[in-house]
Amino acid sequence: MSLRWVPHLWGLLTPAVTLASLWFGGVWMAATLILLLGIYPFLEILLGQSSSSEPLQEGRAHSIIAHLHAWCVPFVIIALFWRISLDGLTVFTTMGFLSAGLSNGASGIVAAHELGHRRPKSFSWLSARLSLFCVLYLHFTTEHNHTHHKHWARDIDPTSSPWGQGIYYHFLQTLPRQVKGAYKARPVDTRNSLIVELIFLIGLGLAGLPFLAAFIGQAAVAIYLLEFVNYIQHHGLQRGGEERPNASHAWESRHRLSRWTLMELPLHPSHHLKSSTPYERLTVHDEAPQLPAGYYGMFWLATLPPLFGKLMQRQLHSTGVSKTN
Repeated sequence: MSLRWVPHLWGLLTPAVTLASLWFGGVWMAATLILLLGIYPFLEILLGQSSSSEPLQEGRAHSIIAHLHAWCVPFVIIALFWRISLDGLTVFTTMGFLSAGLSNGASGIVAAHELGHRRPKSFSWLSARLSLFCVLYLHFTTEHNHTHHKHWARDIDPTSSPWGQGIYYHFLQTLPRQVKGAYKARPVDTRNSLIVELIFLIGLGLAGLPFLAAFIGQAAVAIYLLEFVNYIQHHGLQRGGEERPNASHAWESRHRLSRWTLMELPLHPSHHLKSSTPYERLTVHDEAPQLPAGYYGMFWLATLPPLFGKLMQRQLHSTGVSKTN
């Protein structure tokens, strides 16, 4: 029996470290920040890339991993609230909710993205919804499935960004546009989602402002990570209104660490060509433009828009892909 699913267990280290850091408290609550933002960008370079495109067959094992990611999110939130109840809002607990946000974004939302494509109302779909509720992003399933997958790499898509648009402006403009897109696609579902989130926030505020601040803080970090991923996956690529999509309309990354820890999310063109494909069966596409770094390295590059823009355009031209805007 093949055990090619084993490296994908690595991704569960993120919520595990976060839960442990919230348990120990103090300076340990910076552990996830150091791991994802400090260690992984360098480790990603050392581990290099893999062009292996043999679809993995251990679907059950990978499905279990995806569900574990999704269900770690509410446990991270519970652990965060427990730590806040002990320590209040301090410098250390601020690092705690920042770490929780990184974990819930890098682990939970990635899983919610995968599970949200499964049959509505199924256990997998409901698991995705629970993860998204924990970061105030319930409308994501609707917007992503009904708007983004229909219009990706078009101007009308709020998650696709043109050349010259920095991550900060992209983040500010994409949030309201995505809510609007979700409401247009499913007005009743989107309205109900927003109401449920608002009621929960009011309840948290009544329980104590530190709980409310920590929850909103971790949600903001998780949402930023999600939109950072959207930003790099289609930046500068464009297709015409009637043009059929192909692999050249989305950026791909073959870096091992990103593929293992983010459930093959970096093989994004394959996901778009058939959104129902389970993440363990995504494949590489030689016609897809390649990101200049893995997702962990791209996080830091995106924080410097001028440098990011130059590197991305240089990388695109080196591949000979002409789908730009």
